[in-house]
Amino acid sequence: MARIAVIGAGTGAMAAAARLAVAGNKVTVYERSASYGGSLGRHEHEGFVFDTGPGLLHLPAVQRDLFVKTGKESLEQCVTLTQVDPASRHLFADGTAVSLPNASRAGVASALDAALGGGAGERWTGFLERARDAWDRSRRPLLEEPLRADHQVLGRDPYPALRQRRLLRTRQASTVAEIGAWELGDARLAALLDGYALSYGLDPRTAPASAALLPYMEQSFGSWYVMGGMRELARAVYERCVARRVAFVFGAEVVRVVEKDGRVAGVELADGAVAEADRVVLGVRPHAGLVPGQQVWGAGDVTVREGSVPGRFTVLLSLRGGREADAVHRTVVHSADGAAEQEAVFGGRVAAHPTVTVLRPDDPATRPDAAHEAVTLTAVVAPRGPVEWTDPAVRQRFAELLVERAEAAVPGLRERVLHAEVRTPAETEAETGAAGGAVPPPALAGAAGAHLHPGNLTRLPGLYLAGGWSHPGGGLAHAGMSGTLVAGLVVEGDDFRGSQ
Repeated sequence: MARIAVIGAGTGAMAAAARLAVAGNKVTVYERSASYGGSLGRHEHEGFVFDTGPGLLHLPAVQRDLFVKTGKESLEQCVTLTQVDPASRHLFADGTAVSLPNASRAGVASALDAALGGGAGERWTGFLERARDAWDRSRRPLLEEPLRADHQVLGRDPYPALRQRRLLRTRQASTVAEIGAWELGDARLAALLDGYALSYGLDPRTAPASAALLPYMEQSFGSWYVMGGMRELARAVYERCVARRVAFVFGAEVVRVVEKDGRVAGVELADGAVAEADRVVLGVRPHAGLVPGQQVWGAGDVTVREGSVPGRFTVLLSLRGGREADAVHRTVVHSADGAAEQEAVFGGRVAAHPTVTVLRPDDPATRPDAAHEAVTLTAVVAPRGPVEWTDPAVRQRFAELLVERAEAAVPGLRERVLHAEVRTPAETEAETGAAGGAVPPPALAGAAGAHLHPGNLTRLPGLYLAGGWSHPGGGLAHAGMSGTLVAGLVVEGDDFRGSQ
């Protein structure tokens, strides 16, 4: 029985903890905050309940596998999953609106044709077919295997971009923005694709064409909501860990991974106490001083991402008046100037025309009664640092802008507001410890490996990386996969070749 210390109680770290405990190890999780869940937070106010992190679940198979492998009760026995249909409604700058059905490619094509004109559905379907090819080519090495030592093979983009003959040359799209401009042939389809990339914190101008995997996954495997709020998923994973005798120590900040004789020996806490361990799983964003040396992060020389990784600005609205029967769970109000928005978000400024995602769950647990409604508005923004999100005036102005933009999705919104709670990257940083309140994006193939994350196996024997800041990157599904990979490496050794 090995003693294993897990740093952080996010869903990826807890997934690793549960799997390692089932394998017979003594696992202790050290969490700096007072609770579990990482980004899956919750805010409550006078009978209203809000998710403060991800609002939907994609690729639920990752969570289902965790529950199958760690106990008798399935995921569906521990939480209530509902498919969101339509999956999303999109409002474009020219006034066009389209609702996309959940996990129905033919239905999406029909909806696009009806809203955008004949041929739109065919172009989008052709794009998704190419995205499926990219998924088939990269799924296993990108998502289901530890990052290989020869990870340079993932530097090649798996998306089979169309060859377009020009007068003097042939061109192929290499970025999300180029797919929109050169293959989709409609500014609204381009905005739809850009919106998928942006929602994951990716700049469409630089994100490789392989980011086509993101809309492919959502439209192929569906969008799911956990009744009671997404925090219920974190609760279920936590309770599974406890059932497998994982110990949790909250309010325990780890300041250093202890090294002895060239390998991991434990963790040092902020109060000076040292907890001995045979192995350590780092489930938080690596930072200087936490681990001895500068070059331990991950196999194959993939280093920790630096620079301006975006965060999220969220407005939680308690509303008078009930939710209409035909209200859509998720509406995306697209920017009137996508290029300017991208320039602002990734240039460290406040966007004047943000894309706003409006979440209106049909869930009695989120509101005091049927005469009220809980609504969440979210925009991707520059992190704290380039923008001072603690400034009350900056926060207020941007919150008012989001409410104004969201009225396109919820007419009369402002008149219904009883209470508004504003959360910015500053709150994310304070609660999760992520520098600047940044939210990790998923790993992507292509772009010479610029969008990969550090591998789960590090150069310091006994130290492993899990969670969104490690391979295969951010998002609930990807973080859960990281826990699977770490458990496999610990249990089966460095020769582990991935989940089956």
